[in-house]
Amino acid sequence: MEMNYLAILVAALAAMVLGALWYGKPLFGSIWMKLVGMTEKDGEAAKKSMGKYMLVGFISQLVMAYVLSWFITAAGLVMVDSSALMVGLSTAFWLWLGFVATVTLGRVLWEKSSCKLYVLNNAYTLISLLIMAAILSSWK
Repeated sequence: MEMNYLAILVAALAAMVLGALWYGKPLFGSIWMKLVGMTEKDGEAAKKSMGKYMLVGFISQLVMAYVLSWFITAAGLVMVDSSALMVGLSTAFWLWLGFVATVTLGRVLWEKSSCKLYVLNNAYTLISLLIMAAILSSWK
C-alpha cells in the first residue's frame, strides 16, 4: 500500500496542535489539571521536561497517523462506493470506538479514574483521529 508520508507528518502535527489547545489554557487545561490532581506548581515543574514529553508525544502521534493511514487505505479498497473522506472518517470513528474508548474504559472501571476525565481524554482522541483521518483521506 502506498503511504503519503507528508500527509502523515501533517496529521501528526495537527494532533499535536489540537492537544496543546485541548490540554492547555485555551480549552480544558484547568479542568484536566483538576481531574488528574495536578497543581499549578506541578505544572510549572513539568515544564522543565516539556521538550522530552513533546518529542515522545509527537512520535506517538506519528505512529497513530501512520497506522490510521494504513487502515484508511485498506478500508478504501473495500468501500469502493464511498468518498475518500467518508472512508477516512468512518475508519477513524470505528477504530476509536473499538479500541480506544473500550480500552480506556478500564481505567474508570478498575482504577477508579474519573468519568469526567474519561470523557475529556476520549473526546480529544476522537476529534484528533477525525482530524487526522480528514487530512489523510483527503490529501492526494
